Amino acid sequence: MKQPLVLPKKEGEDKELDELVKFYNETLGFCPNSVKTMHHRPRIAYAFIEMNKAVMENKGRVTSALKRLIGYISSHAAGCRYCQAHTIRAAERYGAEQEQIENVWEYRTHPAFNEAERAALDLALAASNIPNGVNDEISERMREHWNEGEIVEILGVIALFGYLNRWNDSMGTQIEDGAVESGEQLLAEKDGWDTGKHSY
Repeated sequence: MKQPLVLPKKEGEDKELDELVKFYNETLGFCPNSVKTMHHRPRIAYAFIEMNKAVMENKGRVTSALKRLIGYISSHAAGCRYCQAHTIRAAERYGAEQEQIENVWEYRTHPAFNEAERAALDLALAASNIPNGVNDEISERMREHWNEGEIVEILGVIALFGYLNRWNDSMGTQIEDGAVESGEQLLAEKDGWDTGKHSY
């Protein structure tokens, strides 16, 4: 793409947007251009942020780090390089072990992952494929390792990134310097990550 489908709103133009920028600067280190683009219709931006907060809130054993790794697996399956870089950066910032980050695609066999995490990541991969690959075997393994509320949390993350993957890949959202840095440091060598359509 020659440019994003819609350009993000600029900081300093809108007091409400500036408050969002401040929030994201504290949590992610920068405000995602996706949120600045959604803010052309502020209700969409605020509804997304509320959904994001609800999904990422920890109520059980599903850790913040695991939620970000689930988001990464979902985004990789969908092919959204913007979200891949964001989720791997967030996984690191929210306490994922380096060994898990470096071996995320070996999660089925690598000792850094336990059986409950493997089940969750299998669900993320199957649910993010088209057509959907969730079957009885994956469902049984999820019920074996997670309770109903935790399964809802996990699927909430997968569904949230389904929205974000379509938004950012269709919009061609320009990737921020901080996310580029994380993608290059954590993904480029093993996964062949690059900015793709998200760099102008």
